[in-house]
Amino acid sequence: MRTFVPGPCPVCQTEIQYLYQTDKIPYFSEILIVSALCPSCGYRLADTQVLRNAEPSRWELCIETPDDMTIRVVRSMNGTISIPELGVRIDPGPACEGFISNVEGVLNRIGKVLDSLLSWAETAEERERICSLQGSIETVKEGKLAVTLIIEDLSGNSAIIADKVKVCRIETIEDDFDYLS
Repeated sequence: MRTFVPGPCPVCQTEIQYLYQTDKIPYFSEILIVSALCPSCGYRLADTQVLRNAEPSRWELCIETPDDMTIRVVRSMNGTISIPELGVRIDPGPACEGFISNVEGVLNRIGKVLDSLLSWAETAEERERICSLQGSIETVKEGKLAVTLIIEDLSGNSAIIADKVKVCRIETIEDDFDYLS
C-alpha cells in the first residue's frame, strides 16, 4: 500500500508530500516506510517501522565472507550501529534516517563518512588513521577480515536478516529513584 499525505515541512512550513508505504521483507515482518523531501529547504525524512509488536533488541552478525555482503540490514532511525573490531559506532541523532540495505551498503555508508572526514583531517596522523580504517573496510568486503556488525534498537524496529545472526532482547533499566520523597 502506498499513500501520499500532504503536510507542512517541520523546518520551513512549506506544504510537502509525506509518503507512507508498507512492504513485506522476507523472513522478517511487514514494515512501514515513511519518507518526505522538502524542495524549499532540503529537509529529508526517511524511516522504517516494524508493523508488529517489537521488543528492544540487539542483533549481532559475524561478517566472515564476501557472501555476507548480501545479508539484508534494516535500521530504524533509533538504531545504533557498531563494528567493535574497527572502532566504529554510529549513534542515532536528530538527523538520523532509517534505511533498508545490505551489509555492503552499511559498509559503503561508513566509507562515505570516512571520505568526508578525510577532507576535514587536519594532521597527517588523522589522515593515516582514516585511510587505515578505509582499508580495513575494503578487507572486510573481500572476506579477509572478520568483524561483528551489531545493531541495537530500543524501539525494536531494526534487524539483520540471516540464519546466522544472534538476536537478544535488550533489558531496559528501571529507575528506582523515588521522585516524590
